[in-house]
Amino acid sequence: MPTAVDIQGVSKRFRLYHQKYTSLKERVIHAGRTPYTDLWALRDISFQVEEGDTVGILGRNGSGKSTLLKCICGVLQPTSGQVVVRGKLAGLLELGAGFQPDLTGRQNIYLNGSLLGLSKSDVDRVFDEVVAFAELEQFIDQQVKFYSSGMYVRLGFAVAVNVDPDVLVIDEVLAVGDERFQRKCLDRVRQFQEEGRTIIFVSHSPDQVRAICDRAVVLSEGQMIAHGRPGEAVRLFRENLLEAGDVLAPSLDLPAQAVPPSVPGPSTSRHPVRITGVEVSHPGSGQRPYVVTGEPVTISVRFHCEEATAASFVVEIRDDMGRVLVRTVSADLDATIDVVPGDGVVSFRYAAVPFTDGAFGLAVGVEHRSGGELYDWKEAAATLEVMNPSKTIGLLSIPVTVLVEQDPAALGAALGP
Repeated sequence: MPTAVDIQGVSKRFRLYHQKYTSLKERVIHAGRTPYTDLWALRDISFQVEEGDTVGILGRNGSGKSTLLKCICGVLQPTSGQVVVRGKLAGLLELGAGFQPDLTGRQNIYLNGSLLGLSKSDVDRVFDEVVAFAELEQFIDQQVKFYSSGMYVRLGFAVAVNVDPDVLVIDEVLAVGDERFQRKCLDRVRQFQEEGRTIIFVSHSPDQVRAICDRAVVLSEGQMIAHGRPGEAVRLFRENLLEAGDVLAPSLDLPAQAVPPSVPGPSTSRHPVRITGVEVSHPGSGQRPYVVTGEPVTISVRFHCEEATAASFVVEIRDDMGRVLVRTVSADLDATIDVVPGDGVVSFRYAAVPFTDGAFGLAVGVEHRSGGELYDWKEAAATLEVMNPSKTIGLLSIPVTVLVEQDPAALGAALGP
């Protein structure tokens, strides 16, 4: 496929000035030199976007996403490297970008159209579609400085998608609109995809990137740390958030009530069985750190026994808020485990991981089979990392079959000859 956008070694540096010398005396004393610190918003970013592809850009706040889009749109010039765009580009970079507050909505449509290289007759042809999409018929002749943030977004997006662009670039502005308008915008994005147009957009929603994009880019502190399939990019994005502490990691120090209330805390006087380790294995073990949605997984609990006893092992899978999603107790499954002095391992084999995405904390314990005495309990014993390669969103992926029944005669009549 031909390349629509080619980002070649793009770096962007900003200078942060610590103080400004405003008087002539200060400037003379300091010989015109003002102290500053270099801030590299982007460092050596390179990737290509093929014609007809939809590429999402993910990253934490301050990672360089918006700066990259501005370089693509030509609003900013890279400090080094270059961006090559083939075809007409329309961009919606930020709330109110390109609008003149003192002009009316009507006048701003023509102004934005001219900035995008359209003639007045071209804008005349699409004007009614822009106003209808933005749903601003009653306010189109009002000054945009009186518009709400939602009206700004509707007008800006309507202009961008109705000027017939080959490449559409969208920053994280759709979150400002209401849910109905967001669905309307996503419908237009899908229409663009069907028409074979190229789309690049920034989003803070991994699910949105997964559902819409063909590929995704992940930025961190101005550097590209991933470029590939959406599922893999989302996994690395979430890993980056966990490392930075921007979201809660699997619970490392949960409060006492996180221990199942049905059993008492570990006894300090007697530990006939102690947990010595937890391992997670799956078909990709050794090649990748994550399990793919739908794959089998085995959670192995290693233990050391000092005194023979009838034991029951417990495994809990928790989300990032510490909530128990799955609790497995060997005694409840009628698994008889009579441990004897020495080392051993108990394995829990799950036929298919139902989770779509994320890092899930594992808590494990061992108790007497009757449930009356807890021998040992380990919080945050290991992490189960899951990557969903499909476009399915939500917490769980459940196998489903779709069946359609119709009258063959009626269907034939509807389709015609």
